[in-house]
Amino acid sequence: MPAETPPSSESPASPASEVAITSGPEASPLAAPTAGQVSSWLVSQGFDHEVLGADHLGIETIGVEAAFLPLLATALKASGFDYLQCQGGYDEGPGGRLVSFYHLIKLAPLANAIEALGDAEAPLPAAVRPEEVRLKVFLPRDGALTIPSLYGIWRGADWQERETFDMFGIQYEGHPHPKRLLMPEDWKGWPLRKDYVQPDFYEMQDAY
Repeated sequence: MPAETPPSSESPASPASEVAITSGPEASPLAAPTAGQVSSWLVSQGFDHEVLGADHLGIETIGVEAAFLPLLATALKASGFDYLQCQGGYDEGPGGRLVSFYHLIKLAPLANAIEALGDAEAPLPAAVRPEEVRLKVFLPRDGALTIPSLYGIWRGADWQERETFDMFGIQYEGHPHPKRLLMPEDWKGWPLRKDYVQPDFYEMQDAY
Protein backbone atom coordinates (compact mmCIF):
# COMPACT_ATOMS: atom_id res chain seq x y z
CA MET A 1 0.00 0.00 0.00
CA PRO A 2 1.87 3.11 -1.18
CA ALA A 3 1.94 6.25 0.88
CA GLU A 4 -0.15 9.10 -0.39
CA THR A 5 1.69 12.08 -1.87
CA PRO A 6 0.60 15.28 -0.14
CA PRO A 7 -1.15 17.67 -2.54
CA SER A 8 0.63 20.96 -2.90
CA SER A 9 -2.56 22.97 -2.48
CA GLU A 10 -3.60 21.56 0.87
CA SER A 11 -4.20 24.10 3.63
CA PRO A 12 -2.79 23.90 7.18
CA ALA A 13 -4.74 22.18 9.92
CA SER A 14 -6.29 25.40 11.18
CA PRO A 15 -9.05 26.57 8.82
CA ALA A 16 -8.80 29.97 7.22
CA SER A 17 -11.70 31.81 5.67
CA GLU A 18 -9.49 33.64 3.19
CA VAL A 19 -5.87 33.61 2.06
CA ALA A 20 -4.28 36.64 0.43
CA ILE A 21 -1.80 36.32 -2.43
CA THR A 22 0.68 39.18 -2.06
CA SER A 23 3.01 38.59 -4.98
CA GLY A 24 1.38 41.25 -7.16
CA PRO A 25 0.84 44.98 -6.66
CA GLU A 26 -2.56 44.25 -5.10
CA ALA A 27 -3.47 41.36 -2.83
CA SER A 28 -5.74 38.84 -4.54
CA PRO A 29 -8.04 36.89 -2.19
CA LEU A 30 -8.17 33.12 -2.60
CA ALA A 31 -11.48 31.70 -1.45
CA ALA A 32 -11.51 28.98 1.20
CA PRO A 33 -12.40 25.43 0.07
CA THR A 34 -16.09 24.86 -0.53
CA ALA A 35 -17.91 22.45 1.75
CA GLY A 36 -19.08 19.32 -0.04
CA GLN A 37 -22.07 17.07 0.53
CA VAL A 38 -20.48 15.04 3.33
CA SER A 39 -19.19 18.14 5.11
CA SER A 40 -22.62 19.75 4.96
CA TRP A 41 -24.16 16.61 6.45
CA LEU A 42 -21.58 16.56 9.25
CA VAL A 43 -22.39 20.19 10.07
CA SER A 44 -26.10 19.36 10.24
CA GLN A 45 -25.27 16.57 12.70
CA GLY A 46 -23.09 18.82 14.87
CA PHE A 47 -19.69 17.28 14.02
CA ASP A 48 -16.75 19.67 14.12
CA HIS A 49 -14.29 19.24 11.25
CA GLU A 50 -12.18 21.14 8.73
CA VAL A 51 -13.16 21.57 5.09
CA LEU A 52 -10.15 20.80 2.87
CA GLY A 53 -11.96 20.88 -0.47
CA ALA A 54 -11.80 18.27 -3.21
CA ASP A 55 -8.70 16.62 -4.63
CA HIS A 56 -7.78 16.38 -8.32
CA LEU A 57 -10.28 13.52 -8.74
CA GLY A 58 -13.08 15.50 -7.16
CA ILE A 59 -13.08 13.45 -3.94
CA GLU A 60 -14.17 15.47 -0.92
CA THR A 61 -11.49 15.73 1.76
CA ILE A 62 -12.12 16.52 5.42
CA GLY A 63 -9.74 17.27 8.29
CA VAL A 64 -10.52 15.69 11.66
CA GLU A 65 -8.95 16.04 15.10
CA ALA A 66 -7.62 12.74 16.41
CA ALA A 67 -9.84 12.78 19.51
CA PHE A 68 -13.01 13.07 17.41
CA LEU A 69 -12.03 10.53 14.74
CA PRO A 70 -13.87 7.45 16.12
CA LEU A 71 -17.09 9.39 16.72
CA LEU A 72 -17.08 10.94 13.26
CA ALA A 73 -16.10 7.66 11.60
CA THR A 74 -18.93 5.85 13.38
CA ALA A 75 -21.42 8.44 12.13
CA LEU A 76 -20.14 8.13 8.56
CA LYS A 77 -20.41 4.35 8.65
CA ALA A 78 -23.97 4.61 9.95
CA SER A 79 -24.74 6.97 7.06
CA GLY A 80 -23.64 4.38 4.51
CA PHE A 81 -19.85 4.60 4.22
CA ASP A 82 -19.46 0.90 4.86
CA TYR A 83 -16.07 0.27 3.22
CA LEU A 84 -12.61 1.50 4.22
CA GLN A 85 -10.92 1.29 0.83
CA CYS A 86 -7.55 2.56 1.98
CA GLN A 87 -5.80 3.80 5.09
CA GLY A 88 -2.29 5.16 5.01
CA GLY A 89 0.01 8.00 5.91
CA TYR A 90 2.46 10.51 4.54
CA ASP A 91 5.03 13.03 5.71
CA GLU A 92 4.53 16.64 4.62
CA GLY A 93 8.28 17.20 4.62
CA PRO A 94 11.00 18.74 6.80
CA GLY A 95 9.39 20.48 9.74
CA GLY A 96 5.93 19.54 8.47
CA ARG A 97 3.25 17.34 9.92
CA LEU A 98 2.58 13.63 9.68
CA VAL A 99 -0.79 12.71 8.24
CA SER A 100 -3.01 9.66 8.65
CA PHE A 101 -5.71 9.38 5.98
CA TYR A 102 -8.79 7.21 5.48
CA HIS A 103 -10.57 6.72 2.14
CA LEU A 104 -14.21 5.70 2.64
CA ILE A 105 -16.74 4.46 0.08
CA LYS A 106 -20.47 3.73 0.00
CA LEU A 107 -20.76 0.31 -1.61
CA ALA A 108 -24.54 -0.20 -1.31
CA PRO A 109 -25.49 2.21 -4.17
CA LEU A 110 -22.89 0.52 -6.37
CA ALA A 111 -24.31 -2.91 -5.56
CA ASN A 112 -27.81 -1.64 -6.35
CA ALA A 113 -26.64 -0.34 -9.73
CA ILE A 114 -25.09 -3.71 -10.57
CA GLU A 115 -28.27 -5.51 -9.53
CA ALA A 116 -30.38 -3.18 -11.67
CA LEU A 117 -28.32 -4.10 -14.73
CA GLY A 118 -29.19 -7.76 -14.22
CA ASP A 119 -25.70 -8.80 -15.27
CA ALA A 120 -22.86 -8.76 -12.75
CA GLU A 121 -20.28 -8.83 -15.55
CA ALA A 122 -21.78 -5.98 -17.57
CA PRO A 123 -19.77 -2.73 -17.51
CA LEU A 124 -21.25 0.01 -15.37
CA PRO A 125 -22.25 3.30 -17.01
CA ALA A 126 -19.62 6.00 -16.65
CA ALA A 127 -21.99 8.08 -14.52
CA VAL A 128 -22.26 5.33 -11.90
CA ARG A 129 -19.58 5.74 -9.27
CA PRO A 130 -19.70 5.22 -5.51
CA GLU A 131 -19.83 8.16 -3.14
CA GLU A 132 -16.38 8.70 -1.64
CA VAL A 133 -14.81 10.82 1.07
CA ARG A 134 -11.31 11.07 2.50
CA LEU A 135 -10.58 11.87 6.14
CA LYS A 136 -7.23 13.26 7.28
CA VAL A 137 -5.74 13.60 10.74
CA PHE A 138 -2.75 15.98 11.01
CA LEU A 139 -0.15 15.38 13.71
CA PRO A 140 2.80 17.64 14.67
CA ARG A 141 5.90 15.52 14.12
CA ASP A 142 7.32 16.56 17.48
CA GLY A 143 4.07 15.89 19.35
CA ALA A 144 2.23 12.77 20.45
CA LEU A 145 1.88 10.58 17.36
CA THR A 146 -1.14 8.70 18.66
CA ILE A 147 -4.53 8.24 16.98
CA PRO A 148 -7.47 6.06 18.05
CA SER A 149 -7.60 2.90 15.96
CA LEU A 150 -10.57 2.40 13.64
CA TYR A 151 -10.20 -1.39 13.73
CA GLY A 152 -13.40 -1.67 15.76
CA ILE A 153 -15.34 0.16 13.03
CA TRP A 154 -13.72 -1.28 9.89
CA ARG A 155 -11.83 -4.54 10.30
CA GLY A 156 -9.92 -3.68 7.13
CA ALA A 157 -7.95 -1.13 9.15
CA ASP A 158 -6.00 -4.00 10.77
CA TRP A 159 -2.91 -4.39 8.56
CA GLN A 160 -3.21 -0.91 7.06
CA GLU A 161 -2.80 0.81 10.43
CA ARG A 162 0.05 -1.54 11.25
CA GLU A 163 1.82 -0.61 8.02
CA THR A 164 1.34 3.11 8.68
CA PHE A 165 2.80 2.63 12.16
CA ASP A 166 5.69 0.64 10.69
CA MET A 167 6.55 3.27 8.08
CA PHE A 168 5.75 6.54 9.90
CA GLY A 169 5.68 5.80 13.64
CA ILE A 170 2.03 6.81 14.07
CA GLN A 171 0.56 4.67 16.85
CA TYR A 172 -3.06 3.52 16.69
CA GLU A 173 -4.41 3.30 20.22
CA GLY A 174 -6.68 0.31 20.78
CA HIS A 175 -5.36 -1.72 17.85
CA PRO A 176 -5.36 -5.44 18.78
CA HIS A 177 -1.95 -6.12 17.19
CA PRO A 178 0.11 -2.92 17.61
CA LYS A 179 3.39 -4.00 16.08
CA ARG A 180 5.36 -3.66 12.87
CA LEU A 181 4.09 -5.30 9.71
CA LEU A 182 6.99 -5.17 7.23
CA MET A 183 10.15 -4.34 9.15
CA PRO A 184 11.80 -6.45 11.90
CA GLU A 185 10.50 -5.69 15.38
CA ASP A 186 13.88 -4.29 16.49
CA TRP A 187 14.23 -1.95 13.48
CA LYS A 188 15.17 1.62 14.39
CA GLY A 189 13.28 4.50 12.84
CA TRP A 190 10.42 4.91 10.38
CA PRO A 191 11.49 4.26 6.76
CA LEU A 192 8.98 6.48 4.89
CA ARG A 193 9.48 9.59 6.99
CA LYS A 194 11.42 12.38 5.30
CA ASP A 195 13.81 12.59 8.25
CA TYR A 196 14.61 8.87 8.20
CA VAL A 197 18.32 7.97 8.21
CA GLN A 198 19.21 4.70 6.49
CA PRO A 199 21.37 2.54 8.79
CA ASP A 200 24.77 1.50 7.49
CA PHE A 201 24.45 -1.98 8.93
CA TYR A 202 21.73 -4.29 10.21
CA GLU A 203 22.31 -7.77 11.57
CA MET A 204 19.46 -10.20 11.00
CA GLN A 205 18.71 -12.42 13.98
CA ASP A 206 18.56 -16.18 13.55
CA ALA A 207 14.89 -17.18 13.56
CA TYR A 208 15.66 -20.80 14.47
